Amino acid sequence: RRQRTRPLILILDISGSMSDYSRNLLQFAHSTSRAAGRVEVFCFGTRLTRVTRSLAAPDADEALAQAALEVVDWDGGTRIGESLKTFLDEHGHGGLARGALVLICSDGLEVGDPDLLAEQMARLSRLAYRVVWLNPLQEDPAYEPLARGMKAALPHVDLFASGHSLASLEELGEALQSL
Repeated sequence: RRQRTRPLILILDISGSMSDYSRNLLQFAHSTSRAAGRVEVFCFGTRLTRVTRSLAAPDADEALAQAALEVVDWDGGTRIGESLKTFLDEHGHGGLARGALVLICSDGLEVGDPDLLAEQMARLSRLAYRVVWLNPLQEDPAYEPLARGMKAALPHVDLFASGHSLASLEELGEALQSL
C-alpha cells in the first residue's frame, strides 16, 4: 500500500492584533508550500481569503506582495468562527480538510460569537486528522488562554503551541512529525 503525505492546511490570522506576526506567518506559509507537496493557505481577518496560488511564486517577496493584494481585510477585526464556517462550507466538507493536518495561527481574540467558533472547531476536528493552534501570545510564561475565542477553540485542538517567531515555527515542524 502506497503511503501519501497528509495535506496541510494553514489558516492564518492577519487581523490587526496579529500584525506583528503576519509577515512571518506568510513567510512560513510560502516556504512550507514550496517544500511540501499538498499545502493550502488561507488568511482571515473579518473574512476568509484563499492565497495558495499567490504563495506559489518562487520569489518570497513577490509571493507576499501578491497575497497582500488579494487579502482586503488586512489589519482589520477578527471573526474566527465566521471564517472557519466559510472554510468548512466552501472547502472543508468538499474534501480539502478530510484527513488533513490543519494549522490555525491566531491569538484567539474573537470579536464574533464564541459559540459559533466552538461549533466550527468541533466540525473541523471531526474532519481533520489533527488540528494545531499556534498562538504567539503563548511565548509569555504568564500567558493564560482566557480570551473567549481561545476558550471556545481549545477543547477541539490537538496541539496548542506558540508561533511567535520563525524559530518557534521551525520547532513546530519537528513536533508535527510526531503527530
